[in-house]
Amino acid sequence: MSNFQSDRVGRISFPPARQWLFPLLVVAGVVLFAKWVIAPSDSGHLEMSLWLGVSFGALLQRSRFCFYCVSRDFFERRDAAGLLGIVAALAVGLVGYHFIFGAFMPVPRADRLPPGAHIGPISWVLVVGAFTFGIGMSLARSCVSALFYRLGEGMATAPIGLLGVIVGFALGFASWNTLYLQAIQSAPVIWLPHYLGYEGALWLQLVVLASVALVLAWRHQIMPASNTTMWWRKRWPTWAGGLLIGALAALAYLRVGPFGVTAEIGSLARTGADTFGWLPTRLEGLDTFRGCATVIKETLWSNNGLFVIGVTLGAFASALSAGDVVFKKPSFKELTRTFAGGVLMGWGAMVALGCTVGTLLSGIMASALSGWVFAVFCMAGLYLGWRIQYRG
Repeated sequence: MSNFQSDRVGRISFPPARQWLFPLLVVAGVVLFAKWVIAPSDSGHLEMSLWLGVSFGALLQRSRFCFYCVSRDFFERRDAAGLLGIVAALAVGLVGYHFIFGAFMPVPRADRLPPGAHIGPISWVLVVGAFTFGIGMSLARSCVSALFYRLGEGMATAPIGLLGVIVGFALGFASWNTLYLQAIQSAPVIWLPHYLGYEGALWLQLVVLASVALVLAWRHQIMPASNTTMWWRKRWPTWAGGLLIGALAALAYLRVGPFGVTAEIGSLARTGADTFGWLPTRLEGLDTFRGCATVIKETLWSNNGLFVIGVTLGAFASALSAGDVVFKKPSFKELTRTFAGGVLMGWGAMVALGCTVGTLLSGIMASALSGWVFAVFCMAGLYLGWRIQYRG
């Protein structure tokens, strides 16, 4: 049988050697890197962050868990399968987070917030930041997390998009003090269990997610199945990836901290801007907020830095095993569009204190109202940007 497909007597097919040997070499390289480079200086979280990133990247790649991609599928073809996968991830993560909250904070006291959770202030700045981020996604045709996993697939525009995100963060730092003094410093930080208790907050959000899922299912148009018969090349259903990502997000919060992919990018931008004297003397109140926190880098490795490295490596290994690594020379138009989208995403993520992973995914899982606000206005910006580009 060609291509190692299953034959008529039911024997199980196996992928060609090159499609499992090279991914194994990538994983072996990660193991050696973790044990020989990270472990000697690890406080216990660095190696875990790397492996969480590898797992997250592999899940993103195999299930095509990209906020832009699944939204575009729905806008263009009414294919809601991907968005239902995001709903599944949020539901599983909500349940997991609330079990953890209940174990460490049995009573959601009004003067306390769960440690490290992405719960941010709600103001017009969050609205503008989320909307701008959504427009940036439509231009870059990717969210920030997808830039990392598609870098592992060989997408040549991904580094340009990430460079744009760094520039956008630098612009965000330049505008932060004005925005903070005008709106953010007096904005409320709303954690739903403070008002509804754990049970009330959990059930309310699960009902909202179920309602969203019903609407999506009602509007869904069934797409033709993939014509590939090789199991190792088939994409996983996004709902399956969503369930696993939701569980992985809860595990990450328990062991290291919430998922997020912009803290390291922001730290690089902050360090670079400070080095060249472009950073304001003081960033008012920035370091008091939760979210994808940025710092001036003083050490080589960080939890979030190793996490995003792991995302790319995990996606690379996964893409190799499926034959999804494709290098294509981009046009100048694609490069400029992706860079511009990255700048908008970087600025939006900086002022909103996170992106679709940190503020939306981790925020909603933590019952932060800021996560829901980000989701609504990010989707609005994405839809507007998509409509302008594709519908005129």
